[in-house]
Amino acid sequence: MKKPLKTGIFIPLILFAMADPLNETLNPQANEKYLLSLENASPDIETPDWVKHAVFYQIFPDRFARSDKTVLPKGIRLQDWDAPGDLRGFYGGDLNGVTEKLDYLKELGINAIYFNPIFEATTYHRYNTYDYYKVDPLLGGNEALRNLIDQAHQKGIKIVLDGVFNHCGRGFWAFSHILDNGENSPYVDWFTINDWPLRPFSYNPEHSSTANYEHWSRFPSLPKFNIHNPGVREYILDVAKYWLEFGIDGWRLDVATEIEDHTFWQEFRQVVKTTKPEAYIVGERWEESNPWLQGDQFDAVMNYYTGWAALKFFGRKTLVEAFLADRGARDHVVDGISLAARMDYLHRLYDPKIIYALQVFIDSHDTGRALYNVGGDKSALKLAVLFTMTIPGAPCLYYGDEIGLSAGTDPYCRETFPWQDEDRWDKDLLAYYKSAISLRNENPVLRTGSYLEVYADKDVYAFIRKLGDEETVVAFNASQKNKTVKIPGVKAMAFSQVWPTEENISWESGQSSLGITIPARSGAVLKLSKQ
Repeated sequence: MKKPLKTGIFIPLILFAMADPLNETLNPQANEKYLLSLENASPDIETPDWVKHAVFYQIFPDRFARSDKTVLPKGIRLQDWDAPGDLRGFYGGDLNGVTEKLDYLKELGINAIYFNPIFEATTYHRYNTYDYYKVDPLLGGNEALRNLIDQAHQKGIKIVLDGVFNHCGRGFWAFSHILDNGENSPYVDWFTINDWPLRPFSYNPEHSSTANYEHWSRFPSLPKFNIHNPGVREYILDVAKYWLEFGIDGWRLDVATEIEDHTFWQEFRQVVKTTKPEAYIVGERWEESNPWLQGDQFDAVMNYYTGWAALKFFGRKTLVEAFLADRGARDHVVDGISLAARMDYLHRLYDPKIIYALQVFIDSHDTGRALYNVGGDKSALKLAVLFTMTIPGAPCLYYGDEIGLSAGTDPYCRETFPWQDEDRWDKDLLAYYKSAISLRNENPVLRTGSYLEVYADKDVYAFIRKLGDEETVVAFNASQKNKTVKIPGVKAMAFSQVWPTEENISWESGQSSLGITIPARSGAVLKLSKQ
């Protein structure tokens, strides 16, 4: 029979027989569906347990919040916080400002922060570090970080810093030594010099730099470390240890796999885990990363693949051309069936412990904002957010997405947070983010439960999460109409509606399937029980 659901009722559940793994509705291209489960993980792989339960918030320090408590050098000039101005200028966000907003983040449901670089540098983005042992004075210095870590930890919030170890800034002391002394510098082998004299200002934005030493991309301002030099290795490893002992909870490693030396990363992991066993090591890599994810180097990588697949499925009618052109070659998600195939493939890539520790991104400082990429379609953004909150992996929100900030790629995606202008805030979107994060935080099954796809068609994608005796069905409808589908293999005598929170949905239980009506452009989360 058909019954209306009541919201707010939670009933423990046991799920009977799972869906037939050979069901063609699910994915006719696959011979069998992959059951992703931590129970199937290798005993040789270890990742920090807390990351599986984390919801990260990425902060670009110069643009998040400015505090009156930060004592700045006299006579300096900053951009006006609310002025569009030159987005490559300095706006004066600092770590004291972040500390003052910890209650906001806690209320949002955040329990981990990933910071873009904070060490002394000469650019607003600080990817050209010149002193790895000092927090930039414009951000408040080491004292501001000390206070931030202490306050964050009291609120149960972890702190992960950006480690830029592939390259440094042109002002880094060892490179400056070479600029002053040429071939006579004792530090000449800390970098790879191809010719003399050095040409450190030969930047040409139209093509690769003509600088005559190894550097990152086309930028001579970013000389690349010679990682094979024992002095360089010792220096970087000491930096990693220093800040872990200072109190941080992990490292995000910028362009990490451009350091093409697995022995270095093995040494790095040994130092990190010896110093703080539960510290998180996450590498920036936008491609498949198996060589670094064998349990002896990184704990995880930044998982853009899953986020992009979600945006393509939910935003397929509105995606901007620039996003498709830039990300189109990475996957081919056009409907629920291709999303199922993509997710199945991604979940087979790494050991389950790695999958559950991946950071899941739908956007970041290096991409257009998600709302912009889906052409302003707020329903697509909401669905992508809900998706990341219900799948394995640690979701990572980019600051300001939750209030509706929308802009193209660098530098436009790095605007200031409009704290003083709440009229710009999308309060409906903010409430949705809070609810979706709360859904994840309040349901352990969505964090560490097993994952099995059970239904996919043009518009609908559904999966089951299971943890112990608790099982949950999650289903998404990307179409503009309500969809009634039968999920095979699911027979529930009773269940509770966990999502959506604002309206009832209907269900019909059969002998071998669960019929459910999913509202248009929405998701449904049901807890099941066998009676």
